[in-house]
Amino acid sequence: MRISYKKCIFFTLICAFLLTFCLNAKKDEGEVQLKKKVVSGKAKLDARRRQKPSSNRPWYMKDGALYPQPHRARGSRLESYPFAPRFIPDQLPLNDRIVSQLMYVPHNYTEIKASGKLKTLLTFNGQGRRKWTVMKGRHVFLKHKCPVDTCEITDDIFTASTADMILYLDLPRETKKQSKNPKQVSLLYSMANYVSVPDAINWTASYRRDSTIVTPYVKWVYYDPSVQQKKQDRNYAANKTKKVAWFVSNCNTENGRYKYALELQKYIEVDIYGVCGKLKCSQSTPNKCYKLLENDYKFYLAFENANCKDYISEKYVVYGLDRGVLPIVMGARPADFQELAPRNSYIHVEEYSSPKELADYLNVLDKDDDLYNSYFMWRGTGEFINTHFWCRACAMLHNEDELQMPHKTRLQKRGIGMCTQGLWKRMTRPRFFPDSPYKRNIK
Repeated sequence: MRISYKKCIFFTLICAFLLTFCLNAKKDEGEVQLKKKVVSGKAKLDARRRQKPSSNRPWYMKDGALYPQPHRARGSRLESYPFAPRFIPDQLPLNDRIVSQLMYVPHNYTEIKASGKLKTLLTFNGQGRRKWTVMKGRHVFLKHKCPVDTCEITDDIFTASTADMILYLDLPRETKKQSKNPKQVSLLYSMANYVSVPDAINWTASYRRDSTIVTPYVKWVYYDPSVQQKKQDRNYAANKTKKVAWFVSNCNTENGRYKYALELQKYIEVDIYGVCGKLKCSQSTPNKCYKLLENDYKFYLAFENANCKDYISEKYVVYGLDRGVLPIVMGARPADFQELAPRNSYIHVEEYSSPKELADYLNVLDKDDDLYNSYFMWRGTGEFINTHFWCRACAMLHNEDELQMPHKTRLQKRGIGMCTQGLWKRMTRPRFFPDSPYKRNIK
């Protein structure tokens, strides 16, 4: 059958039209799908932004999921790895270096992990009743999901010559001087105020910031250091009818805290519970005492039994911040609190020339809810973290550069200049923040 020339042209035009139509339809469909993907991507991004940023928080925070990457070896040119942090006292003497130690992973940790080799930590009990309570083996490193977990704990004294670290608790009965391991570290762990450190000790662990591994009772870390204040919806002064409370059992301490409290009591209501006061709240029912604080009182005397640098015990948090009560602190220096505690979360006795001046200011706060509530604007900006001593000890044992360069311990004369029997009278008044309520005049 023969097809005319005109019919050929006609069918060709129809085919071209249909092809063009299909191509345009497919293009439109692709653009629609692309738009859907873009919208979906934006929606997912917006959803992630609306979510709590817990997944972007470091592993040592609550719900934190961000783990550190291996650090560069000294002299390395690998740009994808961060530099190894400075985490010994000689490198950062005014910093506790806790976060740097928590986020350290050695540059060759993949090979270390694959080799199956473990660092051995040998625990020695000190004199007295205190004993190490940590479980033997790798339990503590795996339980806390340490970034560096290739360590094991033992109490077998026959490993003393080969162990990577020997840990002495408080005052050791003796120290091991001979070792077949040239990189062996001997560490003294003590939370006491006065300790004489033997010459054989080259690392220390304590609440003091000049320790190799700082182990404070409390450590505050902000989610974002640029955001240290947050507006609160709660009135922390609401329905509280009493002013100052103090739970105390030791009336005779070297810093004279009891005498200070009695002098303060002359100018403001101070309810003293325990053997040093007339009021009672049984230690066998702590929750009842906590509830009493939270419901009735605006202030709590978080007075330590000694005034020592960096010494801030858990009473500041347990009896104060956790109960929605403003703590009045005595113990560590004002500068130490600025390093370890949330901004404007306490009142330090050293910031006032006398108990009377402090009482005058507390009376002002008692009458001004807005001013009182300004001391709680730190809430929601960070958290008190677990400083994971064992995780840090394990990680630092893997830093070969530092093991080859043992630093000189700074705690040989631990007691000299570290504590004072009275207030820190030689200290200058602390630096105030621009919007600090401390600067307001008291009339």
